[in-house]
Amino acid sequence: MTEVDLFISTQRIKVLNADTQETMMDHPLRTISYIADIGNIVVLMARRRMPRSNSQENVEASHPSQDGKRQYKMICHVFESEDAQLIAQSIGQAFSVAYQEFLRANGINPEDLSQKEYSDLLNTQDMYNDDLIHFSKSENCKDVFIEKQKGEILGVVIVESGWGSILPTVIIANMMHGGPAEKSGKLNIGDQIMSINGTSLVGLPLSTCQSIIKGLKNQARVKLNIVRCPPVTTVLIRRPDLRYQLGFSVQNGIICSLMRGGIAERGGVRVGHRIIEINGQSVVATPHEKIVHILSNAVGEIHMKTMPAAMYRLLTAQEQPVYI
Repeated sequence: MTEVDLFISTQRIKVLNADTQETMMDHPLRTISYIADIGNIVVLMARRRMPRSNSQENVEASHPSQDGKRQYKMICHVFESEDAQLIAQSIGQAFSVAYQEFLRANGINPEDLSQKEYSDLLNTQDMYNDDLIHFSKSENCKDVFIEKQKGEILGVVIVESGWGSILPTVIIANMMHGGPAEKSGKLNIGDQIMSINGTSLVGLPLSTCQSIIKGLKNQARVKLNIVRCPPVTTVLIRRPDLRYQLGFSVQNGIICSLMRGGIAERGGVRVGHRIIEINGQSVVATPHEKIVHILSNAVGEIHMKTMPAAMYRLLTAQEQPVYI
């Protein structure tokens, strides 16, 4: 076990070797997706952009990807310390201070809403649509066996679950009509795949998960461990008045950034999801400016329905499915 020092600021979190003070890990604060203390254990999860190889850059130059995004992977750190709770609280405080700076940068006076008022509000709100609770219920987790012919593909399309998910993995976004996955009747669109034939997919890049599924072609029986999840995510944000900033941004109906520790995250908002409804009103064909206006002026309980943007494009035939 290596002894380390943690450097925490409103910009980043560094993991330093306690003896040499060399930087072992360096994460911008905005990439931290999960923090928890359990007894003497601190769990910290961060998203890291994967480097491009020269061959990838050449391929992308001639065949640019549809969304232009690079691949990401999730990194999980587990620390043991008698001050585990204090460490988690310190990281939480860094997010709070960063939020105040975020308000100032956007021309909002943080003094209009004291830190105590905001903290008191968060303390009165339960986590809505908590992934850990959903994933921990045995009735939502199942082992599924799919029978198929050797040489036959499984017949699914998978997409990323979206940054912000407690357990980042892949989601079934489409199934080939008459394919083994659909014929089995055991899988649904929205199901999250945790492992295949005992190999965990949690935290793996989408391309790696796709390769694992493609590698099943010559198998006659496949075991999937899945978590039953509806394709549409329900979000509930409780905002007493306009002084409380929502803490997320939207571009063309897609949630593109999220302020950690805010009321939006607590309400179940996920980066990379397409907003389908706001307070029962469809916003699928609503212009960007109007969506921003609706959200900026919404108070009380704000109900939203969202789904991964890649899944939305498939279900609305904006993209053609490529089955694997």
